[in-house]
Amino acid sequence: MNVIIEFIKHTPKSDQAFLDKFVNRLKKIGIDVKLAANYPWIYITHINGKKVTELFKANHGFTVAWFPANINHKPCFSDITEIFKLIRKYCQ
Repeated sequence: MNVIIEFIKHTPKSDQAFLDKFVNRLKKIGIDVKLAANYPWIYITHINGKKVTELFKANHGFTVAWFPANINHKPCFSDITEIFKLIRKYCQ
């Protein structure tokens, strides 16, 4: 799988499905993304083999989503509109 997250082994299955669904749906339309994490943030590092250089809601990369500190809450996307603007930019 293209999701490169070490701590994913320690997260509940529903949280893993959150990221897998995102990556797999993009893959179905021909977009290959690679993700990396610095808990609790999840960054998008590559889109179709191109390295992402933009920063969004972080100092180290483009934040796609984050895991909340409270384990009772679900992970959430940072800003889905901005994420797809970035994806469109790198797919042209």
